[in-house]
Amino acid sequence: MEYTSTNPYNGNIIAKHHGHTDEEIKSALEASQAAYRSWRKVAIPERAKLMRRAGEVLRENAATYAEMITQEMGKPISESKSEVIKCALACDYYAEHTEEFLRDEVIKTDASTSFVKHEPIGTILAVMPWNFPFWQVFRFAAPTLMAGNVGILKHASNVIGCAKLIEEVFSKAGFPSGVFQNLIFNHEQTEDIIAHDVIKAVTLTGSEGAGAAIAALAGKYLKKSLMELGGSNAFIIWKDADLDQVVETAVNARMMNSGQSCIAAKRFIIVEDIYEEFVSKFTE
Repeated sequence: MEYTSTNPYNGNIIAKHHGHTDEEIKSALEASQAAYRSWRKVAIPERAKLMRRAGEVLRENAATYAEMITQEMGKPISESKSEVIKCALACDYYAEHTEEFLRDEVIKTDASTSFVKHEPIGTILAVMPWNFPFWQVFRFAAPTLMAGNVGILKHASNVIGCAKLIEEVFSKAGFPSGVFQNLIFNHEQTEDIIAHDVIKAVTLTGSEGAGAAIAALAGKYLKKSLMELGGSNAFIIWKDADLDQVVETAVNARMMNSGQSCIAAKRFIIVEDIYEEFVSKFTE
């Protein structure tokens, strides 16, 4: 199956990408399992060196990565550059703090000694959205890889160029082959992938419909799952509000990330007394 990356601003075709065949997916899953067996044994300080290097790769290539984000997703280039740098900061953060986060925690029980121990579980499948094509992936990948797991990315079909560059980041940083892979597949192939013994958990950021579908498959095959689903925030304006300030805040909130943010205000609730004045200022 062929996928097309299209510039949403002018409709120009950026690139065409070929989906992975069932055989290629099988090989990738096997490679993922092989990588996990060795990666889980790598000491956290050694993982941290690679993750810090991933942050450096992001900074060194920020202009190139930002250009791809803007071409495929459509946000202003300044916001795309900020997104790439935010990803680098996430790499730095988890490189610095993972050892602390995963340290054994002694707890009180009626036993002589009890403690909580954190262990990696294997290959995690991430189904990610297009609105923050780099950030949504790195907020999953950085902690997942630092914890000793390995990752497989199924990105949105309109940002496959970004997905390929993200895979390149980990490769350039020196991560072992198979620790992070980008797979291009369609909905019909999804169930077989989630059902595969190699996949131990699945995470999704996206719509309620997509989340329900993936969560149902995760439940069917007894796989751990984590869903972050879209929302619609209410923007409530009372009659004693400073309307000039409110309008500035409202416009910024509604138009952040080119209007493609699940935390942006989607609904305005305005007391009747100031409705006409607010609308007049908002539409100026």
